[in-house]
Amino acid sequence: MTTAILLILAGLVGLGLGGELLVRGAVGLARRMGISNLVTGLVIVGAATSMPEMVASVQAALIGSPEIAWGNIAGSNLANTLLILGAAALVAPIILTGTGRRDAVVAFSASVMLWLLALGGFASPWLGAALLALLTIYIVWRYRHPRPADEDEHEDEDEIPALWKSVVLFAIGVAALIAGGKYLVDGAVDVARFAGLSETVIGLTVVAIGTSLPELAASVAAALRGKSGLALGNVVGSNIYNILLIGGATMAISPVAIPAELVDIELPMVAATALMVLLLCWFADRIGRVLGAVLLAAFIANIALILA
Repeated sequence: MTTAILLILAGLVGLGLGGELLVRGAVGLARRMGISNLVTGLVIVGAATSMPEMVASVQAALIGSPEIAWGNIAGSNLANTLLILGAAALVAPIILTGTGRRDAVVAFSASVMLWLLALGGFASPWLGAALLALLTIYIVWRYRHPRPADEDEHEDEDEIPALWKSVVLFAIGVAALIAGGKYLVDGAVDVARFAGLSETVIGLTVVAIGTSLPELAASVAAALRGKSGLALGNVVGSNIYNILLIGGATMAISPVAIPAELVDIELPMVAATALMVLLLCWFADRIGRVLGAVLLAAFIANIALILA
């Protein structure tokens, strides 16, 4: 048990450090390419900060524990929307002047689709490939059709790291993520077996929160710097990647049905919170501190419900 806990801690450190370095490297490369803040958040940071979830879920699928992977996907999306968006809003209100509307629609649609797949018990490597294809279509569409409202101001050229530094940070981040993901999954499986908890519950809690740390750091940092588009785009983009990229990879590697434990509560909550973000993006002008506190309280209540 002690060894398992140490593995989890080492894995969390590796994922946190790797995610931070990967984000810095990816954002530096994006800035060199002249990509806007929101597109950077949706495509670059969203993908980079989803790598901990990706690595942990693939590791889980490879060792025959896809329940951890699917629990991680559902739990990470809830953590993104409730914990991370709530924390970022507490730091500084997130201005919603038309940003992220189309992407919120995509995130909601993907969330409903995931719930329907779970309800139907569908499982196939081809289904996993289809999810990955949908992600590719989304990225190409999003890159080719940015909205003027999506374009936030860029950082000054002096703030952009050198190309070689971005590449090195990116590479070290990938290595740390791979090692951290392996340690976290190995430790989580051992703890689940020792404590008599299901692997799905471990995925929803320990693994999901641990792999969401990079998104938390990135969104809070963006909120502190007044980059609302980046903070919102990071959350929405990461939710899309979690379902299409990580769900697709998990289904392709281990084509078994999504755990029934997620069907009644967690996946409906994923869809409901995605709908909430969609409505906020379309009809609200900001996510203030009061709503941020409500989101955090809902996240804590959900974790308590899962453990109960």
